[in-house]
Amino acid sequence: MMSQFHRVLSFSASSANSPADKNKNKGGRGQKKQVFEPYMTTEDVSHGLKRGELIQGQIRINPKKYHEAFIPSPDDTRDIFLDGIVARNRALNGDVVVVQILPQEQWKVVRSDTDCEGASESETQKEHIMQRAQKKRERAPSPDVIVEDQCSDQEELISKQKNITLMDTGTVKKGITLLPSSFVYQVVYIVEKKHSRAATGFLKFLPDKPFAMFSPVDHRVPRINVPLRDCPEDFRSRSGDYTNTLFICRITNWAADSNFAEGQLAKTLGQAGEIEPETEGILTEYDVDFSDFSNEDLKDLTSLFLMFRTECIFTIDPATARDLDDALSCKQLPDGNFEVGVHIADVSYFVEQDNALDAVASQRATSVYMVQKVIPMLPRLLCEELCSLNPLTDRLTFSVIWKITPEGKILSEWFGRTVIRSCVKLSYDHAQSMIEAPEKLFSAEELPPVDPMHPIDEIHQAVLNLHSIAKNLRAQRFSGGALRLDQIKLSFTLDKETMMPQGCYVYQYRDSNKLVEEFMLLANMATASHIYRKFPELALLRRHPPPKTKMVDELQELCDQLGIDIDLSSAGALHKSLNTTLGDDEYTSARKEVLTHMCSRPMQMALYFCTGVLKQEQFFKHYALNVPLYTHFTSPIRRYADIIVHRLLASSLRLSTEEVEKQASHCNDKKTVSKRVQELSSELFFGVFVKECGPLDSEAMVMGVLDQSFDVLVLRYGVQKRVYCKSIAGLDTFHHRKVGKKSELTLLWTPEDLENPPVDVFLSQTPIFDSLCF
Repeated sequence: MMSQFHRVLSFSASSANSPADKNKNKGGRGQKKQVFEPYMTTEDVSHGLKRGELIQGQIRINPKKYHEAFIPSPDDTRDIFLDGIVARNRALNGDVVVVQILPQEQWKVVRSDTDCEGASESETQKEHIMQRAQKKRERAPSPDVIVEDQCSDQEELISKQKNITLMDTGTVKKGITLLPSSFVYQVVYIVEKKHSRAATGFLKFLPDKPFAMFSPVDHRVPRINVPLRDCPEDFRSRSGDYTNTLFICRITNWAADSNFAEGQLAKTLGQAGEIEPETEGILTEYDVDFSDFSNEDLKDLTSLFLMFRTECIFTIDPATARDLDDALSCKQLPDGNFEVGVHIADVSYFVEQDNALDAVASQRATSVYMVQKVIPMLPRLLCEELCSLNPLTDRLTFSVIWKITPEGKILSEWFGRTVIRSCVKLSYDHAQSMIEAPEKLFSAEELPPVDPMHPIDEIHQAVLNLHSIAKNLRAQRFSGGALRLDQIKLSFTLDKETMMPQGCYVYQYRDSNKLVEEFMLLANMATASHIYRKFPELALLRRHPPPKTKMVDELQELCDQLGIDIDLSSAGALHKSLNTTLGDDEYTSARKEVLTHMCSRPMQMALYFCTGVLKQEQFFKHYALNVPLYTHFTSPIRRYADIIVHRLLASSLRLSTEEVEKQASHCNDKKTVSKRVQELSSELFFGVFVKECGPLDSEAMVMGVLDQSFDVLVLRYGVQKRVYCKSIAGLDTFHHRKVGKKSELTLLWTPEDLENPPVDVFLSQTPIFDSLCF
């Protein structure tokens, strides 16, 4: 632990020439004191952005340390740190904000003896953060950041700002560290409130107050004053009855002179911990539209004309899938090569641009998959019937057909609208059985209903041929520098009537999954090249930026210190490193999982974009796939971006570059939300499963070490959990120290037999060696 005092740079609230002084409520005797700075005017923000004095970005608030927030730096290589609730000035997670780096003359030096790592786990800080924000602004900032990194970030960014001079750090005494404060970076304007302003949480009765206190479950959202008239009728007299009741509340206002927002109760959800109330809370909080589609939305789906096709085409999906949007075909040609087809449901035929259904679909942007249900982007009539490539039924599709060698070399390519008739609905299990038993003669009883026009042996051979070609395509991709970071996915078995979890297991990614994935990737890459060639100013593509340089450098330094041989210089080098054997004992696979998780942290999210906006082709690249052009074409039933791509292919798009970019941005937001909702749903079901069936024993491997806690990967279930030292039964003492980038924690248990010495366990941020049993 660092014991020396830190000198901390902090903005003085009393400083003259504050950037918001001209807008500030001067206040007088009897008036409330300002907690937050007033926002700049739109005109001032516009001028400041043009002059480079302000920075715009999307704010991310740390869910585990909600006093920390970040926005990307202008060059998107690192993050700008915002320390404290006051610094983010009423912005919520996901909002697009403008921040200002304040001039040096408005900083002041204060002293803090708070330990750098200690603040990260201080439950006292977390419990009282709102009260602390109410105090004077000379509050010592939470220094739960890597001190050296934040300072270097600050200096680099400040050097880019006009009329701001870098501080002279040469006068700082040895052992004294300069830290950025809450007010070096400050939100001065909210461009777009992307957060729904809705939260799930609990009500607390406040005697002698005309309002109740709403405490959100998500600590990144402030506590909210709710008028008593919004509360249940008997809440004032029987508030204790609602202790465990979950509510939805929406923020309606957050004044600059209050730590607390104002809001209205939207709905009483039910008892906390129960699946349906918690699920509805998650969907509402993340602004997922789960309402039924109206008759107006459905009116264009009543009259259809379908044609026929007799090729051997089939689907391969999870056994429970009902929205089948992709099918495959593979026919051997006389010259020994193959004609391989990817056939995608032609959703754009049904969802015409600018009709009522299109408006709803573009707003939803994606289907949201939860453990027990799917919130569809399109009406079930469409996604499960009219568009779904159900077997033995004629369906409209967009197809990509290749002539391809057995080794996976593309000889020719064709795009077009087609009509297919899937001959069988295979599950991944069915396809896997065919791959594992190439010589077996499958009977009709072992498979779903099959079109009599296509013998089972024909389908079996097509699966084997696709598998063989897919293996070659996959090998080519990874030898060409692609990267795959496989994360453990937890799946559940549910009771068919109650939908309660009966068991859980780690999902197995097998050859049948890889087969489908390989041809979907091939189709997406081919489509990207095609639409960019045809529409260079309008193509909707998907790019994956490289990981942030600073985080990669930190990870490389940490791995070097831990003795982990890993090459982070490129996507391909990293993939090769992760597939190098890490030991030869029973924990080899667990080590790989932990290392994969460590390597995923610096990775950025893939993003949709319009080529006419980004323009520079070097930024189009997909880092993980290591390809110059990529898009989404293969899932139009569940992704709106794919529908736009289909319209481009059909040459019927009537949009401007700006409209495509706006929709791309919206799809990015909704995809992020969908992923988070899926994670929360899985966490909810796992929590209920443990509550009903626990306690559960499993070995766990240490993933990271903090000063009062450590993160582990629970090997049996593939879930990540934080273990707080103070909550470990029988633990006598614990001691933390840092050695360079490496964190070490020693735990000391009280012996059951007093004659024996205490039991100690040493933990370091070294996943190669540490494993525990929980």
